[in-house]
Amino acid sequence: MNGDLPEFSTQFSARLREALSRERYDADGVVEALGTRAHAALGRGEPVPAERASRDAGALGTLVRLFLLGTAEPEAEVRAALRPLPVADAVGQGLLRADGDLLRAGLDVRPHGDERGSWWVVSDLDSDALGRPVPADHVLGVGHASLSLVRATSRRPVDSLLDVGTGNGVQALHGSRHARHITATDVSDRALALARATFRLNELDVELLGGEWFAPVARRRFDEIVCNPPFVVGPPRVDYVYRDSGLAGDDASALVVRQLPGFLTEGGVGHVLASWLHVAGEDWADRVSAWLPPETDAWFVQRDVADPELYVGTWLRDAGIEPRSAEGRSKAGEWLDWFRRRQVEGVGFGFVTLRRVAGGEPTVVCEDLRQAYDDPLGAEAAEWLDRVQWLRENGPRLLDTTFRVPDTVVLERIASPSDDGWATDVLRLHRTDGPGWQHELDELSAALLAGCRGVLPLRDLLGLLAAGHGADADALAADALPAVTQLVRHGMLEAIR
Repeated sequence: MNGDLPEFSTQFSARLREALSRERYDADGVVEALGTRAHAALGRGEPVPAERASRDAGALGTLVRLFLLGTAEPEAEVRAALRPLPVADAVGQGLLRADGDLLRAGLDVRPHGDERGSWWVVSDLDSDALGRPVPADHVLGVGHASLSLVRATSRRPVDSLLDVGTGNGVQALHGSRHARHITATDVSDRALALARATFRLNELDVELLGGEWFAPVARRRFDEIVCNPPFVVGPPRVDYVYRDSGLAGDDASALVVRQLPGFLTEGGVGHVLASWLHVAGEDWADRVSAWLPPETDAWFVQRDVADPELYVGTWLRDAGIEPRSAEGRSKAGEWLDWFRRRQVEGVGFGFVTLRRVAGGEPTVVCEDLRQAYDDPLGAEAAEWLDRVQWLRENGPRLLDTTFRVPDTVVLERIASPSDDGWATDVLRLHRTDGPGWQHELDELSAALLAGCRGVLPLRDLLGLLAAGHGADADALAADALPAVTQLVRHGMLEAIR
C-alpha cells in the first residue's frame, strides 16, 4: 500500500496554493524559468538542463527540483519556498518526506495547463522517483493516455459532467472549463484522496463518489461522461489499480461502452479511452460494435495496434518492472501465454465517442486513424456528431441538397510518365485540417465534386454529369449517394442550408 491517505484540508490547500502562486510554480512560470530548451529536455526525460537552469531561479527553482526533478533539498530552502505552509505539516500530509538532513517530495505536484490557464495536479511519485516498482494502489500522474483523452473530448457547454475513474482528477479539471456541475468517481480510496487534494488545491467544487464503474451514480444521468478506465488487456488480475480492472481481456472497455449510454441524458455525449483485442479470424470493428446498446451513435477511432510482445513489454516497464528480471520474465510469460491461447494477434487502442440518440436510426462507424495529425480530436468528434445528426434528418433529401467543397479540402493528382504525357495513377481528395481524411476518387467523382460550389443541387449536377458522359442519371445517383454520405460525415462536403 502507499501509506496513509493525505487529507489536504482547506487550510493546508490554501497555504500551499499561496506558496505555489507566489513563486509562479505554474505552467507558464516554469517554462519561463527553465527556458524552452531545458523544459523540452525535461519532457523527454533529460533532467540535467532543467536542473542547471533551476539554480538561477531562486525559490521557484527549489520547487522545480523538489517536485519535477525529484532531488533532495535543504530544509531551509524548502521552508522558504513553501511558506506559509509549515514544513512539519507538509511532511505530516505526505507532501514531503525526510531524507537525512534534506527533504524530498512525497507526492508529485506539478503544473498542468491549457490555453486558458494553469492548475496543479497531485499524484503519486513514479517508479523512477521511488527507485522501485510502484505499489498496487499507485495513482498515476498526467500521462500520454490522460492527455490524449483530454484532446479527444468535446468542449461544448454542458450542465452536468461525470468523470468515471477520475484518478488524479485531470479530466475533471478540463471539464470545469465547460461544465457547470462535475461528479467524479473512483474505486480507489487513494485516488479519491489525491483527486480531492487536486480539487481543493485548485479551488474546484467537484462531487466525489467512491465505488466501482457506474454504481456510485445509479439512476442518475449526465450531459457528458468521460472515462479513462483501467483498459490494459490480459489475464483477469489486478496488479495495479490504475491500469488493471480484474476483468479478462478487453472486458473493461466493453463494460464501459455497454453501460455508459444508459447514464446519458437524451443527446448526451460520452468519450472513452479504450482497448480491444485483434483476434485471428475476427474483424475488430465487428467486435467493438457488438458492445453497443441500442439507440447509440458510436464512433470508434483506432489510433494504434500493438503486437502482443511489444504490448507486454511496454506495460511492464510502465510499472517499473524490468522485463529481463525474474519477476518480469514470469509476468511476461503468463501474459503472452494468455494471448496465445486466445489467438490474440494484436491490441488496438483508441477513442470511442458515444451519443444517446433521441430518435431515428443510430450511426455506428469504426475507422482506422493511425496517420499522424496535430489537431485535437475533441472538436472533430463534436462536429462528427453534428454531421451524423444532419445526415439522419436529411438523408432522404441529399439529391435536393446544394453542397460545397470546403476550402480546407484539396485534390491531389499523382501521375506517372506515359507515351501520351502524364497518366493519372491516383486521384485523392485530402482534407488538410482535422484528422486529415483522404478519399481516393475516379475522374467522374472528381468532376462531380468540382461542381459542388454551393450553386446547384446534387440532383442537377448528377444530371449534367450523366448527359456529358452518356451515363444513366439514376444509376449515377445510386453510386454517388454512399460516397457523398461518407464525404459529409468526414467534413469534406458541406451542405448549404
